[in-house]
Amino acid sequence: MFLNADAMVKTVMLSLVFASLITWTMFIAKTIQMARAQAQMKAALARIVDVRSLNEAQVALGPAQNVLTALLAAASQEIRMSADSDAEGGIKERAASRFSEIVRMEARAVRYGMAIIATIGATSPFVGLFGTVWGIMDSFIGISKAQTTNLAVVAPGIAEALLTTAIGLAAAIPAVIIYNHFSRVTKSYLELVGRGSGAIGRLLSRDLDRFHGRAMSRAAE
Repeated sequence: MFLNADAMVKTVMLSLVFASLITWTMFIAKTIQMARAQAQMKAALARIVDVRSLNEAQVALGPAQNVLTALLAAASQEIRMSADSDAEGGIKERAASRFSEIVRMEARAVRYGMAIIATIGATSPFVGLFGTVWGIMDSFIGISKAQTTNLAVVAPGIAEALLTTAIGLAAAIPAVIIYNHFSRVTKSYLELVGRGSGAIGRLLSRDLDRFHGRAMSRAAE
C-alpha cells in the first residue's frame, strides 16, 4: 500500500514514521538520563543526612558534580560574599534566591525534549488525517478519470489513505503515554531536588546560628 500511495501520502507516512523514531529515541535517552539523575541525587542526599555544617557536607559529597553540589557551592559563596554583613535574614534570603535559580535551571534541563514529545503526541493524528483526506481526494479524482464507480478502482486508494491515519495514531499514542510517564518521573526527581535545597538551607541556617553564637560570646567577653 505504501509503494502504491500518492507522493503526498508517502511523504506524510514517512514524516510520521520519523516522528515515531524521534519519540522512541527520546524515550531511551531520557530514561537513562532520569535514572542516572535520580540515583545520583538519592546517593548525595544519603551522604549529607547526618552532617552538621556546610563544610562537612562539602567533604561528604566530595568532588562529584551534581545539583546538590551546586546548591552547596551557592550557599558557601553567599556566606563568603556576605562576610561583612550581620543580617542573617538577608543572607538566607539571598541564598534562597540562588537556590531557586539553580532549581529552575535543573527543571529546564530535565524537561528538555519533552516539548517535542508533546508536540508529536498532539499533532500526529491530525497529520495522519491530512494524509487520509489527501488520499481519499486522490481516489475520487481517479474515479472521475476512470469514469466508473467500481469499488475495485477506489478501494486501494482509500485503504492507503486509512493506513496514514493508522500510522498517525501509532505515532501519537506512544508519544502521549511517554510524555505522561516522564511528567511523573520529572516531578518525582524535582521533589528530590527540593529536598536537597531544603537540606542545604538548613545547614546554612545552622552555620549562621553558630557564627552568631560565637560573635555574641566574644562580645560578652
